[in-house]
Amino acid sequence: MTWRFSDLKNQTMLKDSFTFNSFSSNDLEASKKFYSETLGLRVVENEMGILEIQAGGSNQFIIYPKGEAHRPANFTVLNFEVKDIEKVVDHLTSKGITFEQYPEPMKTDEKGICWSTDDQPGPNIAWFKDPAGNVLSLIEE
Repeated sequence: MTWRFSDLKNQTMLKDSFTFNSFSSNDLEASKKFYSETLGLRVVENEMGILEIQAGGSNQFIIYPKGEAHRPANFTVLNFEVKDIEKVVDHLTSKGITFEQYPEPMKTDEKGICWSTDDQPGPNIAWFKDPAGNVLSLIEE
């Protein structure tokens, strides 16, 4: 059988699909409080015991319970794009969030912000964890 690039058009059934991300928590109540009260997002616990979380626009994600089997992601599972990273970091720090401190090559300052430089181009970024230990970030483009 001969394969042609034009055949791919008929194979992209997912190209118009709605997408969302999901990750687990070992303490759904702590996650519910953190995402609703600390981060100020709209959080609904559905009939299956899953948190449905609404962020800006039509962006949403879910957090599902995993109890003792939960292992926090050691990579960023969720990014929040912000206009003024330092202002948001200061606000979240005042709410009790501790920002991660990383060495080179993604060296963060005393607030936990990795600033874009000529030697290290890219967005300004700061990482923090949710109550289940999942890594989240703020990104300022």
